[in-house]
Amino acid sequence: MKRLLLLIAVVTATLAALAQRNVTGKVIEAETNEPLAMTTVKLLKTDSTMAKGGLTATNGSFSIAAPADGKYILQVTCIGFKTYHKNITISGGKNMPLGTISMEPDAIMLKGATVTGRALKVTTREDTFVYNAAAYRTPEGSVVEELIKRLPGAKIDDDGNITINGKEVKKILVDGKEFMVGDTKTALKNLPTSIIEKVKSYDEKSDLARVSGIDDGEEQTVLDFGIKKGMNKGLLSNADLSYGTKDRYAARLMAMRFTDKLRLMGFGSANNTNDRGFGGRGGRFGGGRRGLQSSKMLGLNFNYEEKDKLRLDGSVRWNHGDGDTRTKNSTENFVSTEGSFSNSLNQSYSRSDSWNAQMRFEWHPDTMTTIMFRPTFSYSTSDGISLSESATFNEDPYLYVSDPLAAASIEQMATDSMAVNSRRNSSITYSESKSFGGMLMFNRRLNNDGRNVTLRLRGNFGDSESKSLSTNNVHLYKTKNMLGQDSTYQTNRYNLTPQKNWDYSIRATYSEPIFKATFLQFSYEFQYKYTKSDRSTFDFSNLGENFFAGLSPVYRGWDDYLNRLENPYTTYFDEDLSRFSEYKNYIHDIEVMMRIIRPTYNLNFGVTVMPQKTNFVQRYQGVTTDTTRTVTNISPTLDFRWKISKVSQLRVRYRGTTSQPSMSDLLDITDDSDPLNISMGNPGLKPSFTNTLNMFYNNYIENHYKTLMANFRFQTTSNSISNMVRYDPETGGRTTRPENINGNWSTRGQFLFNSAIDSAGLFNVSTNTEIRYTNSVGYVSIDNQDSQKNTTRSTSFEEELTAGFRNDWFEFELNGSVEYEHSRNKLQPNSNLDTWEFAYGFNSNVRLPWGTEVAFDLNMNSRRGYSDESLNTNELIWNAQVSQSFLKGKNLIVMLQFYDLLHQQSNFSRTINAMQRSDTEYNAITSFGMLHVIYRLNLFGSKEARQNMQPRGPRDRGMGPRGPRGGGFGRPGRF
Repeated sequence: MKRLLLLIAVVTATLAALAQRNVTGKVIEAETNEPLAMTTVKLLKTDSTMAKGGLTATNGSFSIAAPADGKYILQVTCIGFKTYHKNITISGGKNMPLGTISMEPDAIMLKGATVTGRALKVTTREDTFVYNAAAYRTPEGSVVEELIKRLPGAKIDDDGNITINGKEVKKILVDGKEFMVGDTKTALKNLPTSIIEKVKSYDEKSDLARVSGIDDGEEQTVLDFGIKKGMNKGLLSNADLSYGTKDRYAARLMAMRFTDKLRLMGFGSANNTNDRGFGGRGGRFGGGRRGLQSSKMLGLNFNYEEKDKLRLDGSVRWNHGDGDTRTKNSTENFVSTEGSFSNSLNQSYSRSDSWNAQMRFEWHPDTMTTIMFRPTFSYSTSDGISLSESATFNEDPYLYVSDPLAAASIEQMATDSMAVNSRRNSSITYSESKSFGGMLMFNRRLNNDGRNVTLRLRGNFGDSESKSLSTNNVHLYKTKNMLGQDSTYQTNRYNLTPQKNWDYSIRATYSEPIFKATFLQFSYEFQYKYTKSDRSTFDFSNLGENFFAGLSPVYRGWDDYLNRLENPYTTYFDEDLSRFSEYKNYIHDIEVMMRIIRPTYNLNFGVTVMPQKTNFVQRYQGVTTDTTRTVTNISPTLDFRWKISKVSQLRVRYRGTTSQPSMSDLLDITDDSDPLNISMGNPGLKPSFTNTLNMFYNNYIENHYKTLMANFRFQTTSNSISNMVRYDPETGGRTTRPENINGNWSTRGQFLFNSAIDSAGLFNVSTNTEIRYTNSVGYVSIDNQDSQKNTTRSTSFEEELTAGFRNDWFEFELNGSVEYEHSRNKLQPNSNLDTWEFAYGFNSNVRLPWGTEVAFDLNMNSRRGYSDESLNTNELIWNAQVSQSFLKGKNLIVMLQFYDLLHQQSNFSRTINAMQRSDTEYNAITSFGMLHVIYRLNLFGSKEARQNMQPRGPRDRGMGPRGPRGGGFGRPGRF
């Protein structure tokens, strides 16, 4: 009996020791009752040391195992909300359900602008990626461009285009509402990161698909910036003024006014720093530094909404730009089994002004009817001047000279029969254009089972005029004149080109439910497109190389050149070189789709048939053409989406598209207006057909806070249209003729993984892997011999890896990336490439207790495997920043930023395809410093909430959200 009692006692004690004592609950927003995901929940001992911690799941729930019975403090912190505290007592090894915890907006934190963050970086919800902005620290005063650079799988190219998870971002939303439609750069350069809570990435359906339910295949990838909770009412403004070394300046002003129904956002900026952000990706090779650019911008965006009744969205913006770009280019053309190398140096200047306006009016007169109207307007002017010199060689000039374009170098190469030609060009251009258009759509749901009808009307009109003057002096070193001297010629021309275009379309769609959650969809659209261009060319060529000596191009300065002519320029009108063209397109679009909707999957499949009639009239080079072509394009499509869970999906998409050759390519006309670049038409061209397959998978593992994504793309084209090049080694000239060719295909795969290592989210690791293969084919020929098929096979591998630690006051991240390019050329194996570009380094951010923040990044960027040894470089890039906050709410910030302290940043880019390899260097802004003064005015919430905006007592210090955070420049990116 004693043994039995002893056994029972031991078992009871063991069970008590093994009791989980789980503290459970759910965290929601007090205002909306929506769950709060990725919220930090801590179980603190009575001395405020942490006993256990974790993050809430996507539905806001949490479960934390207490280490032992006793008294604890439960602390819940979330971006934009007051810190929640609750004293709890656990006894008897029992679980403690706390029910629902409501989080109130924190006006004090909002005024401070940014918070501490032990937060998971990214999660997924079906097809949506949700990035936690607090997990990606950005410098003080930075805009969302700096935040996007840090997102896993995101890229911003030199032209400001965004791609994320392999897809180009076409639209920006703010809290799900349209923002500056048609212009992603305004958001990138003006929205401050301090107001952003999260960023969503997903594919948004077109207006027609959203309203009618008929998938028209016109999805576009969007970035949706969610503003911190509590900022939906009130006033926010942000002013950032800065001046730096080398006379660099930047100014940015932003103001936002929010009410229950209306949002107004105004922006203004001016800078001469290429609109360049700070740090971010460790200073990749050539990234975002093409030339010297200055810009000015004014913009206004508004959103008005009466829920389920009326929605108005609109924006207007003015942009001005000035450019100063100097490029040095070296190209190897794969035009034959012999070598063809060209070098060029170009100096160009530009200036532009543009006005753009757009609006959306969406009205729901009743629950079954939707009426939408979208008007647009744009007006722009653009000026440009250019000076360039170039030369072509039959050997790689860098094997013999250091500067191929120097006069002595060209003379030496010509003496050795290696120089083919040289050119000197100058040009002046001006263009003016205006356009307006609109879309009107009406949708009526005929019942609640999915039967509906939609009618859409669209129309656009455009009018433009351009002027250009160019001078061109050419030396041919292998072609001699009658005196045995190098052959020379000049082409000097003045062009006036007015152009008009308009189009309209009408589309009707109908959806019929044939079974439960199964729909048969029909769509018909008629389009008419008209374009007319009437170029007048005035030719005053071969007046001698020095005829325009002493003149330098200036904006709209063609009169200086025209006044030097002996006769009025109108007497030099050349009817053969002038060109009149007129297009009329009549397009019918007939689509039949089957749409199946199930709880676990969606399936869309169908076909589009497009009969098309084109009439083309042209007068050029003494030939008048009036031809009509009738073709039919067929495009099958399939879209399958498997909803594995609320946070995971697999999507497979296929689309086949037919592309017809352009009318100008089909005309049997030879254009020799430029003797070194002659083009010919080909009446025998066939249409090309492209197959595209996309697969996309994502998942979020809540128990381990892991996010993973994989996507795959395969594309192949039959009867591709490629330019067959006939190269003349005597002149360096090329004659191109479009030809059909088979063999072009490519594939791409990407894998992304992000995970918190510990339950509190202090440690995080992320990896992004991408592999691409391209088989690119083209035709080449020499001496008018039969053309040869050339193939370039390129394989590239890219890997990014980051690992970091972050707590309330300190952040440290190690980062590395590598890119390997393997290229093989069939006709010129000596042009094969095996190049490496890699980077490694770290960044750190320290927040000191007296309002000072110090941040810096240090990264080594390296290149290897280039034939030009000057490109095989190591570049140690060091950026640094220090900032100090002032005033009670830390509304005033003074900041010093230093770019490329070691002066090692380069400006180089490379492109390669079946026809050529091209390397380009640019002038750029690299090393400089800036002094910033930033002031923020934030008034949010009710009057009572604003009255409570005063510093907290000692009890709350270090426990709740804190003031502004800066620094942290992210990881190095691809070169």
